[in-house]
Amino acid sequence: MNENTVESPVGTALAALSLDSVPVGSPLDWPIVDADGTLLLGAGTVLVGVEERKFLFDHFKPQRGDIADPARPDGSPGSNRGELDPLAVKDMHLTIGALIGVRQHVGSASPMHPCRIIGFAPNQALFVTPPLFEGQILPLGVGANVEIVAIASQAVFRFVCTVEAVCHLPFDYVVLSKPGVIRRLRERKSIRVRANLAVRYRIGETGDSYEGVGLAKGISALGMSLTASWALGKVGDRLRLAFRLSSKDLDTQIETGAIIRNVQVGSSGEPAVHGLELDQLDVTQQMAMKVYVFDRQDDVLYWTNGGK
Repeated sequence: MNENTVESPVGTALAALSLDSVPVGSPLDWPIVDADGTLLLGAGTVLVGVEERKFLFDHFKPQRGDIADPARPDGSPGSNRGELDPLAVKDMHLTIGALIGVRQHVGSASPMHPCRIIGFAPNQALFVTPPLFEGQILPLGVGANVEIVAIASQAVFRFVCTVEAVCHLPFDYVVLSKPGVIRRLRERKSIRVRANLAVRYRIGETGDSYEGVGLAKGISALGMSLTASWALGKVGDRLRLAFRLSSKDLDTQIETGAIIRNVQVGSSGEPAVHGLELDQLDVTQQMAMKVYVFDRQDDVLYWTNGGK
């Protein structure tokens, strides 16, 4: 039996779900499985936005994993042994000083505000520094639910906590409840930080001039998120880039080739966003990129699976 599937009621098919029957922003009361019984989302999972829910229905055939559909015949595929054991705080391997992001409105697209873990309680409550917004402490109400993205040593996790206390003595800190259902988002390999860099580009790698300018809003040691007024190519196409990195101890001009790893094209009149891998950096340029990212590690956008 596959450990990533769930067992359906004997001799029956699972009940298909409609888009509106799957909640956004609140924990699922039941597991969701695909048509073949593969576990997609465990009970207690929180879909954080309608985009995530749409993706679920666009790419899978979601069904409830705990009840049968009386309108469907017997014998649907899907065997299984039950959900995987839920993750606990210890399973995330978080350490003192670990960076987390706090979102006030669970399930919304509001920004994450950075703070750090400063302690753990025996009951799995978390002690954290107050999250900051534009340099000021973000006001949090006791009893409010907040969404957390935690950056651990090997992976990134998401969960919901309740604000149990906001303390000011002997210093400012916040007490968060034991996390709700913990979801592993991705393996952590590369950090991406906020940026606001003008980047000149040309299509392909031949020629001596650059054809346009875009804006890098996020950058990692080996890649960037480049916004341009139109789609510069498709996945796998190559670009030539030129941009300048400046920080306290750094002033470096970068010229490199890049591969388009993903493209997000907006609606009519909207700019296009390109995920780029920079694959021709020399040793000096690589060090400059790492220094630039390190200098901004407190302004993390998210961790990615690679340099893109």
